[in-house]
Amino acid sequence: MAPDLRSYVRDIPDFPIPGILFRDITPLLGNAAAFRESVEAMSRPWQDRGVDYVAAMEARGFMFAAPMALAMGAGFVPIRKAGKLPGPTRSVSYQLEYRDDELHIHEDAVPRGASVLVVDDVIATGGTAAAVVALIRELGGDVVGLQFLIELTDLGGRALLGDCEVHSVITY
Repeated sequence: MAPDLRSYVRDIPDFPIPGILFRDITPLLGNAAAFRESVEAMSRPWQDRGVDYVAAMEARGFMFAAPMALAMGAGFVPIRKAGKLPGPTRSVSYQLEYRDDELHIHEDAVPRGASVLVVDDVIATGGTAAAVVALIRELGGDVVGLQFLIELTDLGGRALLGDCEVHSVITY
């Protein structure tokens, strides 16, 4: 029987700033069965969909996207914060709930026409995910969809993603 993944997510109030309820996935990552089940559940909707690349934003998205890419026989594309990637990059600035941020991708990370699945641990307001979709499309990639472990539905993040197919495993 698969573990109840929600029971491995810990609530941390007022982190990183007062008023934010942080969903801590550290207990989930520390339990082999829960971690395995989360990767399998996140991969399931995308099996046999012709995904060429799994792209993820730094840093928690990497923990899920890399094993998902291996399971799907796809490449992995890291999308990083400023100053972390060598060579020519494209960048996008966006707003989070409590600060502005910027992400970078190598200009040659996604061949034109490649099918790309975007993965992260949590979707909240959708700003980070929308920024990554814009970067992938700017490079000529075809975003087949977005996959999240957790979705904070009351923050309405899906609304920023337009017609993109979106899946999440746990919702709050």
